[in-house]
Amino acid sequence: MNSFTLTAIGNLAKEPESLDKGEVAYTRFCLVGNDYAGKDEDGGAREVTTSLWFVAFGALGEAIAKNARKGDQLILDARIRANNWTDKQGEKQYDYSYVVQGFRFGAPGKVKRDELDGRRSEHHAFQAVEA
Repeated sequence: MNSFTLTAIGNLAKEPESLDKGEVAYTRFCLVGNDYAGKDEDGGAREVTTSLWFVAFGALGEAIAKNARKGDQLILDARIRANNWTDKQGEKQYDYSYVVQGFRFGAPGKVKRDELDGRRSEHHAFQAVEA
């Protein structure tokens, strides 16, 4: 049973990382989002940036690693998994992993937009040569 799930919408902070731990392949990535945080002393809007690390296994992780680029917006469904351990000093430590259960792409980031523009330019140049 998945006690806690979340939907997250954010932009990739950097390129996703594909990793292996034994025979388990996974992709790790960080999403960032900005939220309104009131007004500053001059009356201007303030923002606070939140970043969360996610992990995706199997085909989901492969799809993200292959197709997502820094700056791309992702819309994720994830479950929250507790990671509790005892450190070297004997203190109990608490942390959480956010495990992707599904995703879809939102708006493309600058890197993806530049890639798409490059493909369009090549396509148009090819069509002009054929004509």
